[in-house]
Amino acid sequence: MLTVYGACAVTFMMLMYALERRGSRFVLAFAFGCLLSSSYGFLAGTWPFGVVEALWSVVALRRFMSLRAGANAGEPGPGSPQMPAREARD
Repeated sequence: MLTVYGACAVTFMMLMYALERRGSRFVLAFAFGCLLSSSYGFLAGTWPFGVVEALWSVVALRRFMSLRAGANAGEPGPGSPQMPAREARD
């Protein structure tokens, strides 16, 4: 049963990683997936894996916060249309 949990956790994490460019909510979901994978690592007795995944969840949470702060400041985020740059006229 623990192996099934681990396989589901890692699959969810990788799927959310693949979808990160679609929006900040996928970055947050990736952070959650990292926490799930981390818990699996500790439950399975592979604490180095658990520690690394916990660190990745912190990195992903910081990235989520950064994306949200940028969105609140009016900066375009991933997946949002970019405004074309104006060309200088002579």
